[in-house]
Amino acid sequence: MRAAVAAWLALGSFFFACSSDDAGSASASGWTPGTVVGTTREPTSRGWLDRRGLIHAHSVHSHDACDGEPKDAKGKVNAPCLDDFRQGLCSTRHDFVMLTDHKDSFANTEFPDALLYDASKGDVLLERGGTPVASWLACPDGSTPLIIAGTESGFMPVGLERHVAPTAAERDAIYGAETPETIAAVKKLGAVVLLQHTEDWSVEQLSDLPIDGFEMYNLHANTFLGAGAVIQLIQRMKEPELLPFSDLVLLPIVSEDKRYLERWGSVLAAGKKRVTTMGTDCHRNSFKDLLPDGERIDSYRRMMGWFSNHLLVAPGGQGGFDDLGLKAALRAGRAYGAFEVLGFPIGFDFHAATGGEVTEMGGEVPAAASPVLHATVPTAEGGWGAKPPDLVVRLLRAKVGGWDVVHEAAEALAHPVSEPGAYRVEVRMKPRHLTKYLSSYADLGEKEFVWIYSNAIYVK
Repeated sequence: MRAAVAAWLALGSFFFACSSDDAGSASASGWTPGTVVGTTREPTSRGWLDRRGLIHAHSVHSHDACDGEPKDAKGKVNAPCLDDFRQGLCSTRHDFVMLTDHKDSFANTEFPDALLYDASKGDVLLERGGTPVASWLACPDGSTPLIIAGTESGFMPVGLERHVAPTAAERDAIYGAETPETIAAVKKLGAVVLLQHTEDWSVEQLSDLPIDGFEMYNLHANTFLGAGAVIQLIQRMKEPELLPFSDLVLLPIVSEDKRYLERWGSVLAAGKKRVTTMGTDCHRNSFKDLLPDGERIDSYRRMMGWFSNHLLVAPGGQGGFDDLGLKAALRAGRAYGAFEVLGFPIGFDFHAATGGEVTEMGGEVPAAASPVLHATVPTAEGGWGAKPPDLVVRLLRAKVGGWDVVHEAAEALAHPVSEPGAYRVEVRMKPRHLTKYLSSYADLGEKEFVWIYSNAIYVK
């Protein structure tokens, strides 16, 4: 499998020198890939701010980022790679990124450097008690995504407000451990504790460790499942006109990961509450060659644009949000993931209603209250164009070994529930609107992909 990926890299320069792309745009014909149209800034009907961002991303403070050269021998950061990160984050118009830098470099990086803070570029620190805890990154268009620190080491705490110990050696030991004691230590610093790469953890670990959650999808891990598709792409490189639009080049490889779905269902079926996230895991260290649009395959912009974690955040005093609001939403499970490479969803909602009461994702509701689970099929910002996708929303219930489909509908779903359990929804699509961008992979327009994964509602 890894040999196939290596072969792709070896042959990539030939294909990418010989192909061309049309730029994406939003027009009367509907949204096109490569176009970021963002999401609504207004509160939802129930007053939440739907804020989209990345959870699991690596910067120049990870030893293996930037083609293995994030810093030179004197510790000076790789400026072009850092610029690519900043530009990618601004171009994809995320509201936040929860960094997860590896301990080898992160433990040696002090705040606010760990927040990628650069006063010369107009960044603004978010301070608490006179100490920097996050940074508003200044984008050329005036937007200010929030940078929050974290580490992928023994486990993956995000939203660290400071380092866990005064020296790099002490930090390294704590971040690298996988014990309840170290998890408790980082929680005291405000972190939300997640486990990365769910395929590497057992159901027992995901259930018994005192964590807040784990990943329901990881792009890096998922790519290695697509060895067959990688080989096919390699075979078609001599005829570049057969390859898909640049920002869709990984679509033939992306699939649902049964390992993640099985563990996710098993943990929740055992009665555990866990928030689940989608991990971008971008490093800019895998696919160096340029695509026809002039960017390398794994540019930060391209990897950051595949999907987002959407958090339903309680507005702050001025109607905005901060790191505390994001982390509160994440801990509570008010979150869903959207594969925005397929389109930017508007109007997605999943909640439980009992009379006049509403329970959001991540919440509990008694079965005795006769709850009705509601979910909507969203539309796409910018429209679908003349050939819309086929959409369906499914309600699923956790079981040992995965999930049972309880109900599905092509329109809004309203399903009464009497049986206790953990319920989530997913919106699936056949992306017919992308067919004209897929070239010889046009059959993917009729393949069913997941567009949205919700977090669970717990019926007790």
